[in-house]
Amino acid sequence: MTATADSFSALRDSADFTGLRRLSARIGRDPLQVQGPGGNTSLKDGGAMWVKASGTWLAEAETKDIMVPVRAAALAAELAAGGAPDAADFVPPSGAPNGLRPSIETALHAAMPQRVVLHTHCVATIALAIRKDGAGLLRNALADLDPIVLPYVMPGLPLAQALMAEAGPDRRVAVLGNHGLIVAGDSLEEVETLLSDVSGRLERIAAPVLERALLEETAESRDPGALSSPRYRPADAAALQAVARSPRHLALAVRGPFFPDHVVFLEPDLRIAEEGEEMERAADRLTRDGQAPILILLPGVGAAIRHDAAPAAEAMARCLGDVILRLPPEAPVRTLPPAEVAALLGWDAEKYRQALSAAPSGE
Repeated sequence: MTATADSFSALRDSADFTGLRRLSARIGRDPLQVQGPGGNTSLKDGGAMWVKASGTWLAEAETKDIMVPVRAAALAAELAAGGAPDAADFVPPSGAPNGLRPSIETALHAAMPQRVVLHTHCVATIALAIRKDGAGLLRNALADLDPIVLPYVMPGLPLAQALMAEAGPDRRVAVLGNHGLIVAGDSLEEVETLLSDVSGRLERIAAPVLERALLEETAESRDPGALSSPRYRPADAAALQAVARSPRHLALAVRGPFFPDHVVFLEPDLRIAEEGEEMERAADRLTRDGQAPILILLPGVGAAIRHDAAPAAEAMARCLGDVILRLPPEAPVRTLPPAEVAALLGWDAEKYRQALSAAPSGE
């Protein structure tokens, strides 16, 4: 079906578009589903689609114009034909609001045939999707939903091509290795219920691992002064503070990176102070190419983040801690190897997202 100007206007003026914005903001405010500018949502009809713009925050979907029009049917047809489409080429002549670009995951939304698609970086999903034995755990937990379970694939076009090879009208759930979750359906109510169901099932598998006593002990005994200096302050990331105080969890965390947004919005590798090392001295020692670390973990003490860190960086620090505390420290995990890290860091689409996140949201 060919999308027309009327198709885009009618879809944008619909009650479902308003509902999508409301739902997007709701999940965007939930750090166990979406962190910073991660995740994206879409609504299709009549060959047209509105999808979240690259680098914007779902949490702001009701207060800012963050949705971009895309000719979804044409994009899906080119994907199905084995082409290598650029989503930006499928924005209609009227253009996108404020010159925004379609999400880097727009092709994922086109690959799913359902009317409504939600893609989140669900913490419980990631905690299972980075495990080498995770595919079996995921398929067992979601067996009645016939989930698509993909290994890690480079985000963007390669991932969309892999998804399209398995997508279909009756397959409403996809788990992306080392990445996140997709749920899809033909109504907003259906996908919201499905997201709650799937993430709830996966949280029940991951949550028993969560060391709540460690979190409580860290909250009671943390000394903010030990994590404060002219360049640093305590990270607003309770789980990561706990990880830094647990040798077993810290040893697991430093094996990363585990997921793409960690690479994009934090340094790929965690910077760790030496035992008893003063933070500013650690920052000087860990500085690379003239740039002090965004994040420093002090063993037995906690996690500190630079005063000038972008909001997205702190959101990813929080996500990392939430994921690590949902993993047995001895769990077999798949990290992103150097070649995949380099591909993410060299990707123009991710450089664009980094640039948008450099200033606090709202500026």
